[in-house]
Amino acid sequence: MPVLNHSRLYLQRLGYDTPPAPTLQTLQGLQLRHVCTFAFESLSTLLHLPVPIDLASVEQKVLLEGRGGYCYELNQMFLALLQELGFDARGITGRVVMGGPPDAHTARTHRLSLVTLDGVRYVTDVGFGGMVPSSPLQLDTDALQTTAHEPYRLTFDGQGGYTLWVQVAGEWRGLYVFDLQLQTAIDYEVGNWYVSTHPGSPFVGQLKVARLAPGQRHTLNNAHYAVHYLDRPSEKRTLESADELLDVLTDTFGIRVPVSMRLPQVNNGLLIAST
Repeated sequence: MPVLNHSRLYLQRLGYDTPPAPTLQTLQGLQLRHVCTFAFESLSTLLHLPVPIDLASVEQKVLLEGRGGYCYELNQMFLALLQELGFDARGITGRVVMGGPPDAHTARTHRLSLVTLDGVRYVTDVGFGGMVPSSPLQLDTDALQTTAHEPYRLTFDGQGGYTLWVQVAGEWRGLYVFDLQLQTAIDYEVGNWYVSTHPGSPFVGQLKVARLAPGQRHTLNNAHYAVHYLDRPSEKRTLESADELLDVLTDTFGIRVPVSMRLPQVNNGLLIAST
């Protein structure tokens, strides 16, 4: 199958000179390289801008304009690449429970992908912000699964639902619940509409940015920047100005902020919309 121009650029950004074979090793390499290369970011929803999720718009934003994105963008782009490389892969959705009880029945607002390789099923996710897994995870096991970062595990409720857990500081924390329902474009459109426009969405008017590095997770929650390490305590600081915010977005997260985009001012750790 020929690789399209945008996919060729995508692979080059991930360090591949030629299209790799659709193997587990390739899937592992693609996911790790993606989460260390492309930022998860919500600049558009911070500024109440539209977030189109058709593939052409996503590729234009991320690959050509130097931005990042969130799950409806990054996981769609990643899935399209996997399918083009010959993987048996499709999109699925889930409900985020991070920060709350793992049995909470939240909205279906997270997108990820299911990949089947030699009869073994894996979930792959490059769009879950600061706690994104850096490796695909085997679906049909509840064993601890190591990654280049924290360990993860999956549990099954016996009724079609799975929960993704991560171990942080010796504690297992639930991240999201998902099932294997077939999804169509309208399912993603509805979820994205809620995430990008609803006043109850944690993304509207809020800045959330994340990018991984070897042994590290860099996160930005509004003006609060942190580096989380695997082997020592996190380092945290509060950004003090719009210039410092721009520097961190550019230098740490690799985001090319458009000149026309008016970033908010920073005051006592709060982002204040520019007037």
